[in-house]
Amino acid sequence: MLPSNPATTLTRPLLRGLAASLLAAGLVSGPAAWAEKADRAQPLHFAADNARVEEDQRLNVLTGNVDLTKGTMVIRADRVEIRQNNDGAQLATATGGQGGRSYFKQKRDGVNELIEGEAEKIFYDGRDDTVHFTGRAVMRRIVDGAASDEVNGQAIRYDNKTGVYQVMGGSPVGGASSGRVRGVISPRGTPAGGASPAPAAPVEPQGGR
Repeated sequence: MLPSNPATTLTRPLLRGLAASLLAAGLVSGPAAWAEKADRAQPLHFAADNARVEEDQRLNVLTGNVDLTKGTMVIRADRVEIRQNNDGAQLATATGGQGGRSYFKQKRDGVNELIEGEAEKIFYDGRDDTVHFTGRAVMRRIVDGAASDEVNGQAIRYDNKTGVYQVMGGSPVGGASSGRVRGVISPRGTPAGGASPAPAAPVEPQGGR
């Protein structure tokens, strides 16, 4: 529960959310990845070095080693801003973290699989239950603890309700980027950890803190 006084500063409490904006061109639909259905009804918890609560604005600003959870959903970042609408829907924007990117993961419903991802900015929209990754975005499917599918792009939009994610490629800037999306999709039924081609643009997973 958040404190009742506006603009209150806290140290290492509990809450949870996520963050990012959607950019770019080029659209690719990924395989279905159903999120844990019970997560939607779970409270949002956080832990951080500092927290500022502005009740009049329904805004919570968390900074420093931020860890947030909502059921099986987890986000880690340097800074997270959480807003709550009049209808109770929560919106969260996360920036920074290990290697300059925020981290997200969530268990899929009914199977021993996780979806995890990283980006410079992550935006969680509780109104439509979507997650947006922007900037050096990567998302992967983890089966029995081993990485399986992986996609890379400028931005990724993940819909928790439908289990569909879309990958957008960025516009080339000074020849530094091809503007294309890349990834690896393993055959279904392949044992976790089985041989599969390496991603064209590998991204180091952000480990737990």
